[in-house]
Amino acid sequence: MKNRLDLVRGWLRKAESDRIALNASLDASCFHAQQAAEKYLKAFLTHAGQDFPPPHNLSKLVELAAGLDSTFRSLLSIVEPLTPYAVQLRYDHEFWPGREVAEEAKSLAEKVRDFILKKLPQEFFEKLP
Repeated sequence: MKNRLDLVRGWLRKAESDRIALNASLDASCFHAQQAAEKYLKAFLTHAGQDFPPPHNLSKLVELAAGLDSTFRSLLSIVEPLTPYAVQLRYDHEFWPGREVAEEAKSLAEKVRDFILKKLPQEFFEKLP
């Protein structure tokens, strides 16, 4: 069984992979922005030893994290627009975001990333891409 350090690093590596994939296409960028934000949040929760539900609701993940560190509540307005990109809009045949929407999703994901990375010890960043 992997230890917590390995699990957190795994979430961070997956998040970084989604962050890189943001540039694949406009539609994919919104999905990967949500996925990256979700995985950064799960990395923090794993680090803290906090279990989390499987659904892709970023607000719920932020609330769990806020139970451990109240400053996470500042992320609520950042993650709310990203949550629908996980499933709902990913399979909506009428959803084709323009560059502005895709760039906003990317910017929001970067804000989550920056916030989370400041909360984690440096040891988690070794062996990351």
